Amino acid sequence: MTALDDTESDPTDALSAVPVAGSRRGLPAVGKLKFCYGPMDCGKSTLALQIDHNHARQGRHGVLLVRHDRSGAPQISSRMGISRRALEVSEDTDLRLLVRHRWARGEHVDYVIVDEAQFLSPAQVEHLAELADDAQLDVYCFGIATDFRGLLFPGARRLFELADELQPVQVEVLCWCGLPGRFNARVRDGEVLRAGDTVLVADTETETVETSQSALADTEVVTVRYQVLCRRHFRVGDLGPRAGQHGQLRLT
Repeated sequence: MTALDDTESDPTDALSAVPVAGSRRGLPAVGKLKFCYGPMDCGKSTLALQIDHNHARQGRHGVLLVRHDRSGAPQISSRMGISRRALEVSEDTDLRLLVRHRWARGEHVDYVIVDEAQFLSPAQVEHLAELADDAQLDVYCFGIATDFRGLLFPGARRLFELADELQPVQVEVLCWCGLPGRFNARVRDGEVLRAGDTVLVADTETETVETSQSALADTEVVTVRYQVLCRRHFRVGDLGPRAGQHGQLRLT
């Protein structure tokens, strides 16, 4: 335990260094927790970067966090080609202490942006709610609601339970049949997978194919990608006429 964290033995003291109310340029001392969600390709990361840009232009200072970005790097990246460095959140990161350490260095924090928030633990989502309530920070989370089985991610479920605002991203993603796509199907060799690890970070692109270490150990190349489907075609596993294409695989 360092001198900086000499109060960490008390779990209720994680926000003891909260700046005094009213230090946010006269704005009301009210924070909010917002969750923007949608399927792959709907523009969640682009929206996260746009919100950060808008706040920064007004002189506000933010912290950008990410968990398992598709690029494999500590950044928030959009499929449109824009990106910005972010702090990678690990499984045991205490998000309250992360902000508190910034205050200890004399840095001002007005807002927090979290991309790939579905991969947060329920406890980390509670940390974000505490930052909004007790530190009056605006917290914006972006992520996918359901996993490849159509079940809520634990982090997304807790965000649905605690967030002040829930906003589906309005950019419509279509299934191959033309109906709105809601489900992120995990596809291997033209087949929709129904079982496996919940966290398997892959992409929908087709230019690059990477193989997992387990596949190399078994001398078998495994190619995995994701495809957004409507409910009907997700249920029956129908990938449409382009089902033979492969995508990018990146294991975490």
